[in-house]
Amino acid sequence: MLRPRKYKDLEKALAYRFKDQKLLEMALTHASMRSSKGKRIDNERLEFIGDRVLGLAIAELLSERFPDANEGELARRFNKLVRGETCAKVARTLGLGTHLILSDSEAGSGGRAKSTILADAMEALLGAIFLDTGFETARAAVRRYWASQSAEIHTSAGPDAKSALQEWAQGQGLALPKYVEIARKGPDHAPRFTSEVRIPGKPPARGEGASKRSAEQAAARALLEREGVAGAAAHE
Repeated sequence: MLRPRKYKDLEKALAYRFKDQKLLEMALTHASMRSSKGKRIDNERLEFIGDRVLGLAIAELLSERFPDANEGELARRFNKLVRGETCAKVARTLGLGTHLILSDSEAGSGGRAKSTILADAMEALLGAIFLDTGFETARAAVRRYWASQSAEIHTSAGPDAKSALQEWAQGQGLALPKYVEIARKGPDHAPRFTSEVRIPGKPPARGEGASKRSAEQAAARALLEREGVAGAAAHE
C-alpha cells in the first residue's frame, strides 16, 4: 500500500523515515480520538516514553557542552529545553500541527495550534522514533530538532531574578521569598501590576510589570540589587 502523502511530507521535514508507519500515526493521534469502547489509540503512552528520551538526550547534550557548569546551572538550562513551551516551539518549526489527528471538535476549537497538544505530540514523536529504531536515532533526532533552541542557552546561562533570589536566600539561611500582589492598574487589555517580595528579616521590595510574573521578577531584581548580589540584573 502506498504511503500517505501527508506522512511523506512530514517525514521529509523530520529528516526521518519510519519503518513502522503505525508508530508515526499513533504519535500524531490526540486523545480526543480515543475509541468509544475505551481502546487506547492515542499518543499518550508514546508521550510518556518520549519525555524520558528527551530528558536523557538533553542531559547528555548539556553535560558535553558545559563541562564546567555546576548542577544548578545545568538544571536551569535543562528545564528551559525540555519544558512544554520549547517542545511546542520545536513542533511548530516542523509543521507538526498540520498533521495531527484530532476529533472534529478539537480541531474546530483550534487544537492544531494549542501548545499543550503540540508539546505532547512532539514528545510522542520522539517516543515513536525510539521504538522504531532505538535510542541512538532518537538522540540524533533530539539534537537535530533542538539545535536552534540549544544554541540560545549559551547566551542565557544565568538564572532569572526569582530563581537567583531564592538561591541567595537559601544560601543566607533565610526563609524562601513570598510574593504579594499589591496593586493592579490600567485597562484589561494593558494592565500594570505591582508586586512585593517579602523575606523575613529583610525589608520588602517592589516591582512593576505588564503581568504578575514580570512584576514579581522586577521585585526580586530590586531586592537583589539592594542587597548588592552579583548578577542581580538578570532577566528572564
